[in-house]
Amino acid sequence: MKKLSILIVLFLTVSFTYAQSDSDKKGVEKACMNYIEGFYEGDEAKLKESLQPTLNKFGFWKDKKTGEYKQQDYMAYEKALAYARNVLEKKQFAKPEAPKEVQVFDVGHVIASAKVRAWWGIDYILLSKRGDKWMIEQVIWEGPLEKPTH
Repeated sequence: MKKLSILIVLFLTVSFTYAQSDSDKKGVEKACMNYIEGFYEGDEAKLKESLQPTLNKFGFWKDKKTGEYKQQDYMAYEKALAYARNVLEKKQFAKPEAPKEVQVFDVGHVIASAKVRAWWGIDYILLSKRGDKWMIEQVIWEGPLEKPTH
């Protein structure tokens, strides 16, 4: 009976851990997809759903003339929302075939990391769990993709 009890406790522990991890992974994926779609669709609500107000985002863009990568301006939370508003106002939406890929690297109890592939390039994203929701804290990006689709 003691062995059966130990097996049941072990099974429940593993099952709970897997369920929590699967749920957390889906939460990270959702936050990252909101991020892409927020910029693609000019949807501020999706960005607000997944960006921390203390967002720290910066990246590098390849200069067409020199071929060198140059650091771009820092994008804080308000600037990200303004970018989305601009996309919506000017109807400069991403093309339907533009990439929307999310790869989750690691999910801890309250932190996670992921990679996003979008029309502008690749982003490495750090997230934190706030309550039951995953939020994007930091982003570093590089663009463009070899074959731009925007």
